[in-house]
Amino acid sequence: MGNDKKLTLLDCTVRDGGLINKWQFTDDMVRRVFQAVNAAGLEYMEIGYRASEKMFPPGEYGPWRFSKDDKIREIIGDTPLNTKLGVMVDIGRVESEDFASADESPLSFVRVATYLKDIEKAISLANLVHDLGYESFINIMAISTVNDYDLAKGLASVEERTSVTAVTVVDSFGALLEENVKHLINTFKSNLSSKAVGFHGHNNLQLGFANTLTAISDGATFCDATITGIGRAAGNCPLELMLSYLKDPQFSIEPILQVIQDVFIDLRKEIEWGYLLPYMITGMLNEHPRVAIALRKSDRKDHYADFFRELTTPECYEN
Repeated sequence: MGNDKKLTLLDCTVRDGGLINKWQFTDDMVRRVFQAVNAAGLEYMEIGYRASEKMFPPGEYGPWRFSKDDKIREIIGDTPLNTKLGVMVDIGRVESEDFASADESPLSFVRVATYLKDIEKAISLANLVHDLGYESFINIMAISTVNDYDLAKGLASVEERTSVTAVTVVDSFGALLEENVKHLINTFKSNLSSKAVGFHGHNNLQLGFANTLTAISDGATFCDATITGIGRAAGNCPLELMLSYLKDPQFSIEPILQVIQDVFIDLRKEIEWGYLLPYMITGMLNEHPRVAIALRKSDRKDHYADFFRELTTPECYEN
């Protein structure tokens, strides 16, 4: 692959998958995913988001939008941990009191999700959780919409003012092509002398897996994946594909195949994710998939040509 540095896989099945159904997963499902990932030998698992419940409508979201320490302890029980557990946080949706110190928590790491415009807030939040004893990360979302000048400036601030382990390129819209991935990974590397570079791909153009391999080839050493590619809209790079490709004796694919057989076959009958034409259209147009998600929930869910025309010639559809 052209990159001799150790590759670290991070599973975000529950966290990203919960974007589909507002994290209304059963405890049994989350427990089985945890046990599979732990048995497979992955280094990191993002078990959900951490957020302040008071900022959300009561009862609308499942427990993995908040991922409280006690709930996580219920899931892991007395299972010996091979995998570090962590959560993602959004700027403005979590407060310092939502975290105990790391030595009082089952969590080992926290990833801060941010848009580039909020990088200063992300730095403050990453430093806060780091000071509490957690390993910290920053994920820069909607990376396909940023310009090189602002990106370099933001990365320089992260390099100089944080102790994050890695900064992740997040292809939120699933819009990146190979040449874009190469450019971004090298931009991150050139501005982050003491941080690793990560990659989080979406599959709108059926490039989630291919783009992840490109990122690794160009120097990314932290890569995200989810079981069966579950995730918002078109989903993510499938974990089982990564394991089958790497053939690393550190990992075992069998527990992942087992949980797919036992859990994800039936889950696909309840919720929808993966490559579909509306998500391809938003990906090719570098648009947020929310409009495609709304289409799939309507009685026009398969009106692909109409959807394309509405996005590309909106003046024809205005009232």
